[in-house]
Amino acid sequence: MSSCSKRCLVLLEKCKNVNHLKQAHAQVFTTGLDTNTFALSRLLAFCSHPYQGSLTYACRVFERIHHPTLCICNTIIKTFLVNGNFYGTFHVFTKMLHNGLGPDNYTIPYVLKACAALRDCSLGKMVHGYSSKLGLVFDIFVGNSLMAMYSVCGDVIAARHVFDEMPRLSAVSWSVMISGYAKVGDVDSARLFFDEAPEKDRGIWGAMISGYVQNSCFKEGLYLFRLLQLTHVVPDESIFVSILSACAHLGALDIGIWIHRYLNRKTVSLSIRLSTSLLDMYAKCGNLELAKRLFDSMPERDIVCWNAMISGLAMHGDGASALKMFSEMEKTGIKPDDITFIAVFTACSYSGMAHEGLQLLDKMSSLYEIEPKSEHYGCLVDLLSRAGLFGEAMVMIRRITSTSWNGSEETLAWRAFLSACCNHGQAQLAERAAKRLLRLENHSGVYVLLSNLYAASGKHSDARRVRNMMRNKGVDKAPGCSSVEIDGVVSEFIAGEETHPQMEEIHSVLEILHMQLD
Repeated sequence: MSSCSKRCLVLLEKCKNVNHLKQAHAQVFTTGLDTNTFALSRLLAFCSHPYQGSLTYACRVFERIHHPTLCICNTIIKTFLVNGNFYGTFHVFTKMLHNGLGPDNYTIPYVLKACAALRDCSLGKMVHGYSSKLGLVFDIFVGNSLMAMYSVCGDVIAARHVFDEMPRLSAVSWSVMISGYAKVGDVDSARLFFDEAPEKDRGIWGAMISGYVQNSCFKEGLYLFRLLQLTHVVPDESIFVSILSACAHLGALDIGIWIHRYLNRKTVSLSIRLSTSLLDMYAKCGNLELAKRLFDSMPERDIVCWNAMISGLAMHGDGASALKMFSEMEKTGIKPDDITFIAVFTACSYSGMAHEGLQLLDKMSSLYEIEPKSEHYGCLVDLLSRAGLFGEAMVMIRRITSTSWNGSEETLAWRAFLSACCNHGQAQLAERAAKRLLRLENHSGVYVLLSNLYAASGKHSDARRVRNMMRNKGVDKAPGCSSVEIDGVVSEFIAGEETHPQMEEIHSVLEILHMQLD
């Protein structure tokens, strides 16, 4: 290879933007490397970078290659994949097959990832069948990609079949199966896979901890994190994000603070994602001051970070500060998304700012062109009901029934409406809401709210009637539940339960407290 050609290849390796790419492309032709597979592959590989490259330019380069090799086809398939053009991935794949070029164990995983991204299990099964004919399904990369595709599509049975047929398994194989079972809510099967894994690397630990947290098994996630600390495995960012989410839901502030100090002690650079998780944990655990301090110290903030801070303020009933934060976000040039408006509607609801909430609804639609979803209308039902604007709240409920494809959002809206009716003593509207709710769900809370409203209004016979109806239908009132964190250990208490190992000591302390209160 001539020195000029070598310089061209070096230039390709050092490309930093599209202009550099075009210069390198020109040199590819002037140095006679336009038929060099390596040079063309490097040219296309740069185009695959979603931030620096150019998919359009990559397509133009690829179309001018008369006889692309498998390596070049794999590169352009990857380029479409990483740029989110999943149908383009299939187009190149089918064109490659039409031209008689067979795929290898690099091609198939790219195509299966596109299937997973599209949630197209039927297409994935076709690729699976074709791979079987070629004998590629026993390859570790293809097998893991098949399991991942089926898991994403929710077909863990098919993923398990692939797992059982693979002659060789890797840590990724176990991680994929753990994540797959967790995704469909089967944490018990996920835990069996975790326990049976011959060697547990960071990915396997992370998959199981994340699986617990995703399925609201927060205590189990924290316990597994404690077991992880007894091993040589060092937690990564994803594990910390999962654990911080568990802390946020349990109110385990001490554990969250310990994680923050651990990260500082290990001089771990806090990414936006990790900082946002810490901020969210502090806000949900009740320490808004630490949350705000962390927010102010962040050198960069994305929309998720702003949403977390606005939600934190809303949660604490500081609607004015939440709306001020929203205005600051707009001034920085960050465009709000649908999650942002859920946060600001909630802020308005908790702070009794019905007028501001309706103004924001108009702004959301007209200025930011965000189509309101049933979740937004649900927040507005709560907002308007709390303000006693029941007619306007009913309008929002009708919008929910016309936009929601399932009854969960409508149920939440009617619950908020019923609660507000009871708080405002609106017995007739409460009855109407209760009747509608009982068609959607047979929940004890509906009966209890309605019974309490009748009792408070002096209608004791109606209150007894509702209680009798509840008993006749076999509806049990869900017992109260609370949790407390002491020295990093979260203890959960359910009303009427006496199973806690320190229950005698707890009762002794309670008796002392009662005596002091008397």
